[in-house]
Amino acid sequence: MKKIYLASHSLARKKILKKIGLKFTVLPAQVVETSRLGKLSYPQLVKNNARAKAKDVAQKVKAGIIIGADTIVVQNGKIFGKPKNVAAACRMLKILSSKPQQLYTGLAVINKENGRQRMVLGSEKTKVYMDKLTPAQIKRYFRRVSPLDKAGGFDIGGQGAFFIRRIEGCYYNVVGLPLRKLRLLFEKLDLKVFIIFLSTICYLLPTVFLAGCSSEYNLVTKKEEKYYYSSDKEVQIGQSINRQVEKEYKFTSDPLEKKRVEDIGKKIAAVSDRKEIDYIFQVLEDDEVNAVSLPGGYVYVNSGLLAKVANDDELAGVLAHEVGHIVARHSIKKLQALQGYSILRLLVAVAPVSGSGEVGNAADAAFAQFLLGYSREDELLADQLGARYAKLAGYDPHGMITFLLKLQDINRHMPLQEHSYFKTHPYIPDRLRVVKQEIGEEIDFGDYINIEQKSHE
Repeated sequence: MKKIYLASHSLARKKILKKIGLKFTVLPAQVVETSRLGKLSYPQLVKNNARAKAKDVAQKVKAGIIIGADTIVVQNGKIFGKPKNVAAACRMLKILSSKPQQLYTGLAVINKENGRQRMVLGSEKTKVYMDKLTPAQIKRYFRRVSPLDKAGGFDIGGQGAFFIRRIEGCYYNVVGLPLRKLRLLFEKLDLKVFIIFLSTICYLLPTVFLAGCSSEYNLVTKKEEKYYYSSDKEVQIGQSINRQVEKEYKFTSDPLEKKRVEDIGKKIAAVSDRKEIDYIFQVLEDDEVNAVSLPGGYVYVNSGLLAKVANDDELAGVLAHEVGHIVARHSIKKLQALQGYSILRLLVAVAPVSGSGEVGNAADAAFAQFLLGYSREDELLADQLGARYAKLAGYDPHGMITFLLKLQDINRHMPLQEHSYFKTHPYIPDRLRVVKQEIGEEIDFGDYINIEQKSHE
Protein backbone atom coordinates (compact mmCIF):
# COMPACT_ATOMS: atom_id res chain seq x y z
CA MET A 1 0.00 0.00 0.00
CA LYS A 2 1.20 3.51 -0.74
CA LYS A 3 2.24 5.68 2.15
CA ILE A 4 -0.58 7.92 3.38
CA TYR A 5 -0.06 11.40 4.84
CA LEU A 6 -2.63 13.33 6.88
CA ALA A 7 -2.06 17.05 6.28
CA SER A 8 -3.58 17.97 9.63
CA HIS A 9 -2.73 17.98 13.33
CA SER A 10 -6.40 17.43 14.26
CA LEU A 11 -6.65 14.87 17.07
CA ALA A 12 -10.19 13.97 16.00
CA ARG A 13 -9.12 13.14 12.42
CA LYS A 14 -6.20 11.08 13.69
CA LYS A 15 -8.53 9.12 15.98
CA ILE A 16 -10.96 8.38 13.13
CA LEU A 17 -8.24 7.03 10.83
CA LYS A 18 -6.73 4.98 13.65
CA LYS A 19 -10.17 3.64 14.52
CA ILE A 20 -10.56 2.12 11.06
CA GLY A 21 -7.06 0.65 11.27
CA LEU A 22 -5.44 2.84 8.61
CA LYS A 23 -1.67 3.33 8.78
CA PHE A 24 -0.67 6.92 8.09
CA THR A 25 1.83 9.64 8.91
CA VAL A 26 0.81 13.01 10.32
CA LEU A 27 2.46 15.85 8.40
CA PRO A 28 0.61 19.09 9.22
CA ALA A 29 0.38 21.69 6.47
CA GLN A 30 2.00 25.07 7.04
CA VAL A 31 -0.74 27.21 5.50
CA VAL A 32 -3.12 29.81 6.93
CA GLU A 33 -6.79 28.82 6.65
CA THR A 34 -9.03 31.53 5.27
CA SER A 35 -12.58 32.23 6.40
CA ARG A 36 -13.20 34.99 3.88
CA LEU A 37 -16.11 33.87 1.77
CA GLY A 38 -16.10 36.55 -0.94
CA LYS A 39 -17.92 35.15 -3.96
CA LEU A 40 -17.31 31.56 -2.88
CA SER A 41 -19.93 29.18 -1.55
CA TYR A 42 -19.29 27.44 1.77
CA PRO A 43 -18.36 24.13 0.04
CA GLN A 44 -15.96 26.00 -2.25
CA LEU A 45 -14.33 27.74 0.71
CA VAL A 46 -13.58 24.53 2.63
CA LYS A 47 -12.42 22.75 -0.53
CA ASN A 48 -10.00 25.61 -1.27
CA ASN A 49 -8.55 25.37 2.24
CA ALA A 50 -8.27 21.59 2.00
CA ARG A 51 -6.58 21.87 -1.38
CA ALA A 52 -4.03 24.37 -0.05
CA LYS A 53 -3.15 22.01 2.82
CA ALA A 54 -2.81 18.95 0.59
CA LYS A 55 -0.66 20.81 -1.97
CA ASP A 56 1.61 22.16 0.76
CA VAL A 57 2.33 18.66 2.08
CA ALA A 58 2.63 17.21 -1.42
CA GLN A 59 5.61 19.50 -2.01
CA LYS A 60 7.39 17.94 0.95
CA VAL A 61 7.11 14.25 -0.03
CA LYS A 62 8.39 12.32 -3.02
CA ALA A 63 5.38 10.04 -3.35
CA GLY A 64 2.26 8.95 -1.53
CA ILE A 65 -1.36 9.78 -0.82
CA ILE A 66 -2.01 13.10 0.88
CA ILE A 67 -5.29 13.88 2.66
CA GLY A 68 -6.15 17.53 3.29
CA ALA A 69 -9.27 18.60 5.19
CA ASP A 70 -10.91 21.76 6.48
CA THR A 71 -14.09 22.20 8.53
CA ILE A 72 -16.17 25.29 9.27
CA VAL A 73 -19.38 25.83 11.20
CA VAL A 74 -22.02 28.17 9.78
CA GLN A 75 -24.98 29.73 11.54
CA ASN A 76 -27.15 32.55 10.20
CA GLY A 77 -24.57 33.29 7.50
CA LYS A 78 -21.69 33.64 9.97
CA ILE A 79 -18.66 31.34 9.78
CA PHE A 80 -17.23 29.84 12.95
CA GLY A 81 -13.82 28.21 12.80
CA LYS A 82 -11.53 27.11 15.64
CA PRO A 83 -11.68 29.46 18.64
CA LYS A 84 -8.50 31.39 19.48
CA ASN A 85 -8.88 30.99 23.24
CA VAL A 86 -11.26 29.60 25.88
CA ALA A 87 -13.10 32.89 26.31
CA ALA A 88 -13.80 33.02 22.56
CA ALA A 89 -14.84 29.35 22.68
CA CYS A 90 -17.37 30.10 25.44
CA ARG A 91 -18.92 32.91 23.43
CA MET A 92 -18.93 30.77 20.29
CA LEU A 93 -20.60 27.75 21.88
CA LYS A 94 -23.26 29.87 23.56
CA ILE A 95 -24.23 31.32 20.16
CA LEU A 96 -24.08 27.98 18.34
CA SER A 97 -26.25 26.21 20.91
CA SER A 98 -29.06 28.72 20.43
CA LYS A 99 -29.99 27.69 16.87
CA PRO A 100 -29.29 24.91 14.33
CA GLN A 101 -25.91 25.07 12.61
CA GLN A 102 -24.36 23.60 9.45
CA LEU A 103 -20.96 21.95 9.35
CA TYR A 104 -19.04 21.96 6.06
CA THR A 105 -15.94 19.85 5.54
CA GLY A 106 -13.78 20.13 2.45
CA LEU A 107 -11.56 17.24 1.40
CA ALA A 108 -8.60 17.15 -0.98
CA VAL A 109 -6.81 13.92 -1.83
CA ILE A 110 -3.58 13.91 -3.88
CA ASN A 111 -2.02 10.79 -5.36
CA LYS A 112 1.64 11.57 -6.06
CA GLU A 113 3.95 9.14 -7.88
CA ASN A 114 6.76 9.27 -10.45
CA GLY A 115 6.97 13.04 -10.20
CA ARG A 116 3.33 13.48 -11.16
CA GLN A 117 0.31 14.12 -9.00
CA ARG A 118 -3.44 13.94 -9.43
CA MET A 119 -5.89 15.64 -7.07
CA VAL A 120 -9.64 15.26 -6.40
CA LEU A 121 -11.86 17.47 -4.24
CA GLY A 122 -15.11 16.96 -2.37
CA SER A 123 -17.21 18.38 0.46
CA GLU A 124 -19.80 17.24 2.99
CA LYS A 125 -22.56 19.15 4.81
CA THR A 126 -24.24 18.15 8.08
CA LYS A 127 -26.91 20.00 10.08
CA VAL A 128 -26.63 19.94 13.88
CA TYR A 129 -29.27 20.72 16.51
CA MET A 130 -27.96 21.36 20.04
CA ASP A 131 -29.53 21.95 23.43
CA LYS A 132 -29.34 25.58 24.51
CA LEU A 133 -26.42 25.76 26.92
CA THR A 134 -25.95 28.03 29.93
CA PRO A 135 -22.59 29.72 30.62
CA ALA A 136 -22.12 27.42 33.63
CA GLN A 137 -22.64 24.30 31.49
CA ILE A 138 -20.17 25.56 28.90
CA LYS A 139 -17.49 26.30 31.52
CA ARG A 140 -17.89 22.85 33.09
CA TYR A 141 -17.57 21.29 29.64
CA PHE A 142 -14.40 23.21 28.78
CA ARG A 143 -12.82 22.20 32.08
CA ARG A 144 -12.85 18.63 30.73
CA VAL A 145 -12.40 19.22 26.99
CA SER A 146 -10.09 21.60 25.14
CA PRO A 147 -12.05 23.52 22.48
CA LEU A 148 -9.09 25.08 20.69
CA ASP A 149 -8.57 22.40 18.01
CA LYS A 150 -12.25 21.97 17.12
CA ALA A 151 -14.39 23.96 14.71
CA GLY A 152 -17.22 25.39 16.79
CA GLY A 153 -15.44 24.41 20.00
CA PHE A 154 -17.21 21.11 20.72
CA ASP A 155 -16.64 17.40 20.08
CA ILE A 156 -19.58 15.21 19.17
CA GLY A 157 -17.39 12.13 19.50
CA GLY A 158 -16.72 12.85 23.18
CA GLN A 159 -18.54 14.65 25.98
CA GLY A 160 -19.97 17.14 23.49
CA ALA A 161 -22.37 14.37 22.41
CA PHE A 162 -24.41 15.04 25.56
CA PHE A 163 -25.46 18.41 24.10
CA ILE A 164 -26.43 17.19 20.61
CA ARG A 165 -30.18 16.79 20.13
CA ARG A 166 -30.09 15.57 16.55
CA ILE A 167 -27.96 15.59 13.42
CA GLU A 168 -28.99 15.44 9.78
CA GLY A 169 -26.26 14.03 7.59
CA CYS A 170 -22.92 12.36 8.15
CA TYR A 171 -21.97 11.73 11.78
CA TYR A 172 -18.27 11.48 10.92
CA ASN A 173 -18.43 14.89 9.27
CA VAL A 174 -19.27 16.39 12.66
CA VAL A 175 -16.51 14.36 14.27
CA GLY A 176 -14.04 15.80 11.77
CA LEU A 177 -13.61 13.56 8.74
CA PRO A 178 -16.52 12.33 6.53
CA LEU A 179 -15.45 8.76 5.80
CA ARG A 180 -17.95 8.01 3.05
CA LYS A 181 -16.86 11.10 1.10
CA LEU A 182 -13.21 10.12 1.64
CA ARG A 183 -13.92 6.67 0.20
CA LEU A 184 -15.56 8.18 -2.88
CA LEU A 185 -12.54 10.40 -3.51
CA PHE A 186 -10.21 7.41 -3.26
CA GLU A 187 -12.40 5.62 -5.79
CA LYS A 188 -12.07 8.57 -8.18
CA LEU A 189 -8.30 8.22 -7.96
CA ASP A 190 -8.67 4.49 -8.65
CA LEU A 191 -6.86 3.60 -5.41
CA LYS A 192 -8.14 0.03 -5.38
CA VAL A 193 -5.83 -1.24 -2.68
CA PHE A 194 -7.26 1.26 -0.24
CA ILE A 195 -10.84 0.54 -1.35
CA ILE A 196 -10.41 -3.18 -0.69
CA PHE A 197 -8.93 -2.40 2.71
CA LEU A 198 -11.70 0.02 3.56
CA SER A 199 -14.37 -2.47 2.48
CA THR A 200 -12.85 -5.04 4.82
CA ILE A 201 -12.99 -2.84 7.89
CA CYS A 202 -16.40 -1.34 7.04
CA TYR A 203 -18.03 -4.06 9.11
CA LEU A 204 -16.44 -2.57 12.21
CA LEU A 205 -18.02 0.85 11.64
CA PRO A 206 -21.38 2.04 12.99
CA THR A 207 -24.53 1.71 10.91
CA VAL A 208 -24.50 5.45 10.24
CA PHE A 209 -21.48 4.98 7.96
CA LEU A 210 -22.77 1.92 6.15
CA ALA A 211 -26.09 3.62 5.47
CA GLY A 212 -24.49 6.59 3.73
CA CYS A 213 -24.35 8.70 6.89
CA SER A 214 -28.13 9.18 6.98
CA SER A 215 -29.12 7.75 10.36
CA GLU A 216 -30.38 9.81 13.26
CA TYR A 217 -31.85 9.18 16.69
CA ASN A 218 -35.60 9.81 16.82
CA LEU A 219 -36.54 11.26 20.20
CA VAL A 220 -40.12 9.97 20.19
CA THR A 221 -39.59 6.48 18.77
CA LYS A 222 -36.38 6.14 20.83
CA LYS A 223 -34.72 4.36 17.92
CA GLU A 224 -31.84 4.98 15.51
CA GLU A 225 -33.63 5.42 12.17
CA LYS A 226 -32.50 5.79 8.56
CA TYR A 227 -33.67 8.78 6.56
CA TYR A 228 -32.75 9.33 2.95
CA TYR A 229 -34.01 12.91 3.09
CA SER A 230 -33.27 15.74 5.54
CA SER A 231 -35.91 17.96 7.12
CA ASP A 232 -35.30 20.57 4.40
CA LYS A 233 -35.98 17.98 1.69
CA GLU A 234 -38.99 16.69 3.60
CA VAL A 235 -40.47 20.21 3.60
CA GLN A 236 -39.92 20.44 -0.17
CA ILE A 237 -41.71 17.12 -0.65
CA GLY A 238 -44.63 18.37 1.45
CA GLN A 239 -44.78 21.51 -0.67
CA SER A 240 -45.04 19.45 -3.87
CA ILE A 241 -47.89 17.35 -2.51
CA ASN A 242 -49.62 20.43 -1.07
CA ARG A 243 -49.66 22.11 -4.50
CA GLN A 244 -51.53 19.10 -5.86
CA VAL A 245 -53.95 19.18 -2.92
CA GLU A 246 -54.68 22.84 -3.69
CA LYS A 247 -55.61 21.84 -7.27
CA GLU A 248 -57.75 18.84 -6.39
CA TYR A 249 -59.46 19.91 -3.14
CA LYS A 250 -61.46 22.91 -2.01
CA PHE A 251 -60.44 24.81 1.10
CA THR A 252 -62.94 26.28 3.53
CA SER A 253 -64.32 29.74 2.87
CA ASP A 254 -65.07 30.27 6.57
CA PRO A 255 -62.24 32.41 8.06
CA LEU A 256 -63.31 31.66 11.65
CA GLU A 257 -63.14 27.92 11.03
CA LYS A 258 -59.67 28.28 9.55
CA LYS A 259 -58.46 30.52 12.39
CA ARG A 260 -59.75 28.11 15.01
CA VAL A 261 -57.78 25.23 13.54
CA GLU A 262 -54.67 27.35 13.05
CA ASP A 263 -54.70 28.76 16.58
CA ILE A 264 -55.07 25.37 18.23
CA GLY A 265 -52.62 23.73 15.82
CA LYS A 266 -49.90 26.32 16.47
CA LYS A 267 -50.19 25.78 20.23
CA ILE A 268 -49.78 22.04 19.72
CA ALA A 269 -46.78 22.49 17.41
CA ALA A 270 -45.10 24.83 19.91
CA VAL A 271 -44.91 22.10 22.56
CA SER A 272 -44.05 19.22 20.22
CA ASP A 273 -40.66 17.49 20.05
CA ARG A 274 -40.00 18.79 16.55
CA LYS A 275 -39.72 22.54 16.15
CA GLU A 276 -37.28 22.94 13.25
CA ILE A 277 -40.12 23.02 10.70
CA ASP A 278 -43.12 25.32 10.23
CA TYR A 279 -46.54 23.67 10.62
CA ILE A 280 -49.33 24.54 8.19
CA PHE A 281 -52.94 23.83 9.23
CA GLN A 282 -55.73 23.85 6.61
CA VAL A 283 -59.43 23.03 6.52
CA LEU A 284 -60.83 21.14 3.52
CA GLU A 285 -64.48 21.48 2.54
CA ASP A 286 -65.40 17.82 2.73
CA ASP A 287 -68.20 16.08 4.65
CA GLU A 288 -66.12 12.98 5.37
CA VAL A 289 -64.90 12.71 8.95
CA ASN A 290 -61.16 12.71 8.42
CA ALA A 291 -57.84 14.44 9.10
CA VAL A 292 -54.49 13.79 7.45
CA SER A 293 -50.86 14.95 7.75
CA LEU A 294 -48.20 15.31 5.04
CA PRO A 295 -44.40 15.43 5.19
CA GLY A 296 -42.85 18.71 6.28
CA GLY A 297 -45.59 19.92 8.65
CA TYR A 298 -48.81 20.02 6.59
CA VAL A 299 -52.03 19.09 8.45
CA TYR A 300 -55.50 18.99 6.85
CA VAL A 301 -58.82 18.68 8.69
CA ASN A 302 -62.09 18.05 6.87
CA SER A 303 -65.06 20.29 7.67
CA GLY A 304 -67.00 17.07 8.29
CA LEU A 305 -64.73 16.31 11.23
CA LEU A 306 -65.04 19.85 12.59
CA ALA A 307 -68.82 19.38 12.65
CA LYS A 308 -68.39 16.36 14.95
CA VAL A 309 -66.04 17.80 17.59
CA ALA A 310 -67.87 19.13 20.66
CA ASN A 311 -65.17 21.53 21.86
CA ASP A 312 -61.60 22.73 21.42
CA ASP A 313 -60.25 19.90 23.59
CA GLU A 314 -61.54 17.30 21.14
CA LEU A 315 -60.19 19.24 18.15
CA ALA A 316 -56.84 19.64 19.92
CA GLY A 317 -56.68 15.86 20.33
CA VAL A 318 -57.18 15.34 16.59
CA LEU A 319 -54.58 17.97 15.61
CA ALA A 320 -52.09 16.70 18.19
CA HIS A 321 -52.48 13.19 16.78
CA GLU A 322 -51.55 14.44 13.30
CA VAL A 323 -48.64 16.49 14.66
CA GLY A 324 -47.49 13.29 16.37
CA HIS A 325 -47.24 11.62 12.95
CA ILE A 326 -45.08 14.50 11.68
CA VAL A 327 -42.84 14.50 14.75
CA ALA A 328 -42.21 10.75 14.40
CA ARG A 329 -41.67 11.29 10.63
CA HIS A 330 -44.18 8.56 9.81
CA SER A 331 -45.07 10.18 6.48
CA ILE A 332 -41.50 10.42 5.16
CA LYS A 333 -40.81 6.83 6.24
CA LYS A 334 -43.93 5.68 4.45
CA LEU A 335 -42.90 7.47 1.25
CA GLN A 336 -39.38 6.02 1.53
CA ALA A 337 -40.94 2.57 1.35
CA LEU A 338 -43.21 3.47 -1.56
CA GLN A 339 -42.35 2.12 -5.02
CA GLY A 340 -38.60 2.00 -4.43
CA TYR A 341 -38.49 5.76 -3.62
CA SER A 342 -39.44 6.67 -7.20
CA ILE A 343 -42.29 8.93 -6.11
CA LEU A 344 -40.11 10.49 -3.44
CA ARG A 345 -37.30 11.24 -5.87
CA LEU A 346 -39.68 12.82 -8.36
CA LEU A 347 -41.34 14.96 -5.71
CA VAL A 348 -38.10 16.30 -4.28
CA ALA A 349 -36.65 16.94 -7.74
CA VAL A 350 -39.43 19.35 -8.69
CA ALA A 351 -40.36 20.74 -5.28
CA PRO A 352 -39.32 24.35 -5.98
CA VAL A 353 -41.52 24.68 -9.05
CA SER A 354 -45.19 24.15 -9.76
CA GLY A 355 -45.46 20.75 -11.37
CA SER A 356 -47.84 19.00 -13.71
CA GLY A 357 -48.01 15.74 -15.61
CA GLU A 358 -45.78 13.15 -13.95
CA VAL A 359 -45.23 15.39 -10.97
CA GLY A 360 -48.93 15.88 -10.41
CA ASN A 361 -49.50 12.15 -10.66
CA ALA A 362 -46.75 11.50 -8.13
CA ALA A 363 -48.14 14.06 -5.69
CA ASP A 364 -51.64 12.67 -6.13
CA ALA A 365 -50.41 9.13 -5.52
CA ALA A 366 -48.51 10.23 -2.43
CA PHE A 367 -51.55 12.01 -1.00
CA ALA A 368 -53.66 8.93 -1.67
CA GLN A 369 -51.21 6.90 0.40
CA PHE A 370 -51.81 9.17 3.38
CA LEU A 371 -55.58 8.91 2.93
CA LEU A 372 -55.15 5.15 3.26
CA GLY A 373 -53.59 5.67 6.66
CA TYR A 374 -50.54 4.51 8.57
CA SER A 375 -49.71 1.24 10.25
CA ARG A 376 -51.40 0.35 13.53
CA GLU A 377 -48.13 0.86 15.40
CA ASP A 378 -47.73 4.36 13.91
CA GLU A 379 -51.32 5.27 14.79
CA LEU A 380 -50.91 4.21 18.40
CA LEU A 381 -47.68 6.15 18.79
CA ALA A 382 -49.40 9.23 17.28
CA ASP A 383 -52.22 8.80 19.84
CA GLN A 384 -49.71 8.60 22.68
CA LEU A 385 -47.91 11.72 21.48
CA GLY A 386 -51.21 13.46 20.74
CA ALA A 387 -52.43 13.05 24.32
CA ARG A 388 -49.08 14.33 25.59
CA TYR A 389 -48.97 17.38 23.31
CA ALA A 390 -52.63 18.31 23.91
CA LYS A 391 -51.99 18.37 27.66
CA LEU A 392 -48.75 20.36 27.30
CA ALA A 393 -50.58 22.90 25.12
CA GLY A 394 -53.15 23.49 27.88
CA TYR A 395 -56.01 21.35 26.57
CA ASP A 396 -57.79 18.55 28.40
CA PRO A 397 -56.40 15.27 26.94
CA HIS A 398 -59.66 13.58 27.88
CA GLY A 399 -60.99 15.28 24.75
CA MET A 400 -59.20 12.56 22.76
CA ILE A 401 -61.13 9.92 24.70
CA THR A 402 -64.54 11.55 24.26
CA PHE A 403 -63.92 12.06 20.54
CA LEU A 404 -62.79 8.45 20.05
CA LEU A 405 -65.91 7.21 21.85
CA LYS A 406 -68.01 9.47 19.64
CA LEU A 407 -66.36 8.01 16.52
CA GLN A 408 -66.93 4.52 17.80
CA ASP A 409 -70.64 5.22 18.25
CA ILE A 410 -70.96 6.82 14.79
CA ASN A 411 -69.12 3.88 13.27
CA ARG A 412 -71.71 1.46 14.62
CA HIS A 413 -74.60 3.30 12.99
CA MET A 414 -73.16 4.44 9.65
CA PRO A 415 -71.79 2.67 6.56
CA LEU A 416 -68.01 3.02 6.20
CA GLN A 417 -67.05 5.74 3.71
CA GLU A 418 -64.09 5.39 1.36
CA HIS A 419 -61.66 7.70 3.15
CA SER A 420 -63.33 8.09 6.56
CA TYR A 421 -61.54 8.62 9.86
CA PHE A 422 -62.75 5.17 10.93
CA LYS A 423 -61.00 3.45 8.04
CA THR A 424 -57.73 5.34 8.27
CA HIS A 425 -57.60 5.33 12.09
CA PRO A 426 -58.83 1.82 13.12
CA TYR A 427 -59.01 -0.20 16.36
CA ILE A 428 -60.62 2.39 18.60
CA PRO A 429 -60.61 0.21 21.77
CA ASP A 430 -56.87 -0.22 21.38
CA ARG A 431 -56.43 3.52 20.79
CA LEU A 432 -58.46 4.32 23.90
CA ARG A 433 -56.17 2.11 25.97
CA VAL A 434 -53.03 3.89 24.71
CA VAL A 435 -54.48 7.36 25.41
CA LYS A 436 -55.61 6.34 28.89
CA GLN A 437 -52.19 4.92 29.67
CA GLU A 438 -50.54 8.16 28.58
CA ILE A 439 -52.73 10.38 30.77
CA GLY A 440 -52.74 7.94 33.72
CA GLU A 441 -56.43 7.02 33.60
CA GLU A 442 -57.73 3.65 34.80
CA ILE A 443 -58.16 1.00 32.08
CA ASP A 444 -61.30 -1.16 32.07
CA PHE A 445 -62.21 -4.46 30.39
CA GLY A 446 -63.48 -2.78 27.23
CA ASP A 447 -60.05 -1.30 26.60
CA TYR A 448 -58.63 -4.79 26.13
CA ILE A 449 -60.87 -5.64 23.17
CA ASN A 450 -58.80 -5.80 19.95
CA ILE A 451 -55.74 -4.95 22.05
CA GLU A 452 -52.34 -5.03 20.41
CA GLN A 453 -49.79 -6.79 22.61
CA LYS A 454 -46.74 -4.81 21.48
CA SER A 455 -45.68 -2.15 23.99
CA HIS A 456 -46.01 1.50 23.06
CA GLU A 457 -44.27 2.94 26.09
